[in-house]
Amino acid sequence: MILEKLSLINYKNIQEATLELSPKINCLIGQNGVGKTNVLDAIYFLSFCHSASNPNDSQVIRHGEEFLVLEGAYSDELHIYCGMKRGTKKHFKRNKKEYKRLSEHIGLIPLVMVSPADTLLIEGGSEERRRLMDLVISQYDRSYIESMNRYNKALQQRNTMLKLEDVEPDPEVISLWEEQMAIEGERIFARREAFVKELVPIFQHYYEQISGNREQVSIEYVSHCQRGPLLEVIQRDRAKDRIMGYSLHGIHRDDLVFSLGGHPLKREGSQGQHKTFVISLKLAQFDFLRRTNNQTTPLLLLDDIFDKLDAERVEQIVRLVAGDEFGQIFITDTNREHLDSILSRSSHDYKIFHVEDGVIHV
Repeated sequence: MILEKLSLINYKNIQEATLELSPKINCLIGQNGVGKTNVLDAIYFLSFCHSASNPNDSQVIRHGEEFLVLEGAYSDELHIYCGMKRGTKKHFKRNKKEYKRLSEHIGLIPLVMVSPADTLLIEGGSEERRRLMDLVISQYDRSYIESMNRYNKALQQRNTMLKLEDVEPDPEVISLWEEQMAIEGERIFARREAFVKELVPIFQHYYEQISGNREQVSIEYVSHCQRGPLLEVIQRDRAKDRIMGYSLHGIHRDDLVFSLGGHPLKREGSQGQHKTFVISLKLAQFDFLRRTNNQTTPLLLLDDIFDKLDAERVEQIVRLVAGDEFGQIFITDTNREHLDSILSRSSHDYKIFHVEDGVIHV
């Protein structure tokens, strides 16, 4: 997939910009806070129908403005339009035809973004790591999104009943919601388990390349589904859940355990090792999507990825992303030297954009 032209109006701090893009390498250079990341976020928005960093759509509209427009012209004559007025729902169109459901768009334009916020995968709660799995799987398996929606609805209904104060929940009704949770939960578990099993060796391969094979890393998937039939696991502690007022068991508590040298990554390693872990994980995600999503090469967005890495690891990442196995790449950095190093190693076409206070110059 190639993004040939990107147009932005009133997106975050960018009032208006139209970029004719390179099919291979696009570099955005500028100081921190000038709008480089906002360009990448707009590209992300066109793939996932929401911002990578802000869950509130109205907050991505430029201050003092009442609307935003994003447009992307892609290869194979694909045109994506997003328009939104403040306080109203957004409109997404594919080749001028509006989607009835935004979920129909997910997976059409596969994309992987690496950013400083990815440290939350290590430092944050389990919801960050579940989001990673969901983000990847939903790009190649639309039924996964539908299962997630049904599971979350059943979970919400069960939790509502668990919170009842004046009356006991109807055992037949709560059982129905538990059965729905179990059916959809086991489907979700099977897809997550298969995904992690295939992802781990790819991830370890990238980590070995970037680190010079100096450290051993692993990822383990942990789920309540591994304790037996999920319905039994959920119903076994219904009384405890009633006391707590929410569901303690289910795939909404799944997690990924990251390890470095056989020890929990969260308590081990340097900032550089943590960043190497995350970048390797995202590059493995890219490789996985490239092979599973109808052989469509994802867009790769690299936002300020070289900070806190030693020269040797930067060298290895540069060598990797400049290779033929990667498609169209977008890179932001404050340091022109890193980008010059990438460009000098690549025989591919490239463009450099200079960003200053929301204004973009070629």
